[in-house]
Amino acid sequence: MPLAVSENLLAKRPKNVMDKLDPSSKVCLLNSKDIFNVLKEEKVIIMACNTRIRHVIPGIMRAAEELDAVVAFELAKSEGHIDGGYTGQTPQIYFETIVSYAEAQNFTRPFFIHGDHITVKNTSEEEINAARDLIKAELDAGYTCYAIDASFNEIPDNIRITTLLAQPILEAGIGMEVEVGEIKSAGSEGSLTTVDEAVEFVSGLKANNVSPNLLAINNGSKHGNYLEGEPISIDLNRTGEIYEAIKGDGLVIAQHGITGTPLHLVGRFADYGIRKGNVGTHWQNIAHEFLPADLMADMKAWADETGNNIKMATKPFKEKIDSIPQENKDQIEEKAYQTAKEYFEAFRAVGTASKAISGLA
Repeated sequence: MPLAVSENLLAKRPKNVMDKLDPSSKVCLLNSKDIFNVLKEEKVIIMACNTRIRHVIPGIMRAAEELDAVVAFELAKSEGHIDGGYTGQTPQIYFETIVSYAEAQNFTRPFFIHGDHITVKNTSEEEINAARDLIKAELDAGYTCYAIDASFNEIPDNIRITTLLAQPILEAGIGMEVEVGEIKSAGSEGSLTTVDEAVEFVSGLKANNVSPNLLAINNGSKHGNYLEGEPISIDLNRTGEIYEAIKGDGLVIAQHGITGTPLHLVGRFADYGIRKGNVGTHWQNIAHEFLPADLMADMKAWADETGNNIKMATKPFKEKIDSIPQENKDQIEEKAYQTAKEYFEAFRAVGTASKAISGLA
């Protein structure tokens, strides 16, 4: 049932959100920093959904409302750049999409909008400035959480770049995720983040007066769909060791690459310091399952002709995807709703909304 959200709680929405919403809006779009400060000691995981195709959003919100769960919506730099990325969604479009669904559905549970993987792949000024511009665009749009990802660089450069980019986020007082140890794509290999690397990175940021809330690490997960027969190997013991080493600095672990991971394993993540879990490709898969057959055939043909992953078809076909028949939209929403409930339960997230509200009251 809908929650009676207090004016006191709504007053805690960040200024960049209040500047964007109608004064009468009851949308409970909060600062992730506040949410994780309340829930970090709880063995629960907040699900963060990379919703590349909009039709899954109402189903996720319906599940969060029913199960009283905090949820996050996010796009990575590649998905939702200033130019729309490969989904055709600029930060402004994404913010408006999420908020319009929340308003239309009378969604009352706390949530946040996250700028996922604001990547800096090398030390060039061009890369750093591109990330800086994206952070500004996301702040202006109303995002309430940010992930600076300079993990492609050596740790000293990672510390320096993250410190530079963190300044406007710190000034706004908004929650932040950082990353050490590059998380690979499905089918590729990478060295796991060590405890020493995590401590060196966090200590370096702390010396620069940068205090993030979340640390993403390479613990063996992968981005995207797993390949046929590819083993799923997430080192939870290493994850727990890193968590124990950094939790004194107020950090918890962000887990990337959950699509394809069995839910019985996901349910154990919270015991190892994981408090945020990203689910992205899974929602794309649901949308693709129920898009009209002729549209999917056109998208696959485009991907084959251009040599691109099917996800890259999202932008050129966005107008057609957004305007599919209501029957298809309803099918996508229903599948997203049923699946989101399974994830919220596996993440132990049921009841986290009320806990967050109580802790912030």
